[in-house]
Amino acid sequence: MHRTRSPLPMTARLAMLVAVLALALPAHAQVARYEFDPVHTRVMFELSHAGFSQAIGTVSGSSGALMFDPADWRNAAVSVSIPIARLDLGNAAWNRAALGTGLLDGARHPVATFVSRRVEQLDATHARVDGALTLRGVTREVVLDVAFNQLKRYPLPPFRRTIGFSASTTINRHDFGANAWSLLIGDLVTLRIEAEARASGNAADGLAPPRPAGDNTPDATGNPPQ
Repeated sequence: MHRTRSPLPMTARLAMLVAVLALALPAHAQVARYEFDPVHTRVMFELSHAGFSQAIGTVSGSSGALMFDPADWRNAAVSVSIPIARLDLGNAAWNRAALGTGLLDGARHPVATFVSRRVEQLDATHARVDGALTLRGVTREVVLDVAFNQLKRYPLPPFRRTIGFSASTTINRHDFGANAWSLLIGDLVTLRIEAEARASGNAADGLAPPRPAGDNTPDATGNPPQ
C-alpha cells in the first residue's frame, strides 16, 4: 500500500524558504541572517467595535528569519510565522469568539505566515515591503510600511547583534474569509508589528564587550529578563 508522506512542519518549511531566498541573493551581498526573538516580537491588531471604540488585541510568539544588509535593502528578505492561537483580546470569551470558524478559524488555521517578495527602500530608515500574507488558509498580497529602528549589539549576555523594526499595514478581513459579525466589528483591521531579531551564525558576534573600569554590573543571572 502506498503511504502518503506527512507534510513538513511549518517551521521546517519556513527555514527551507529562507534558505532558498538566501541562495537567490547576489554573491557579493553582505547579507546576514537574523532569527526573530519570539519574546520581543509581537503583532498588534485593531478594529472597530460597533463604532464605539477600537478593539485591540495582540499575538505573541512569532518566529522566522530575516536576511538583511543595512547597506542595500534590496537584498532583504523576511519569512515569519504568527501563532494565531496565541491571540489575546484581554478576555477569554472574546478570544474564543475571535478564533471561531466565522472569524480566524484558529482550530483549522492556527498559524498565519508572511513572506516578503520585494523591498523598496524609501530613505535611511524606512521602506515598503511587499509580501504574501496567508491567514485562514487564504493568501493575499499586502504592503508593510517599515521603520528600521537600529542594529547593534544587545546590551546583555550573550551580547548578540540585534536588529529592531516597527511595521504597519491595514487589511480587510473579508479578503481572508473572516466574514462573521458584520454589525459588531469593522471590516478594516490595522496591524502593527514590533520585531526584534538576533544574528545567527558568524554574524552573531557573541563576544562580550569590554567592561569599563569599576563596572560592577551583575552577570547574566542578576540582570533583568532579556
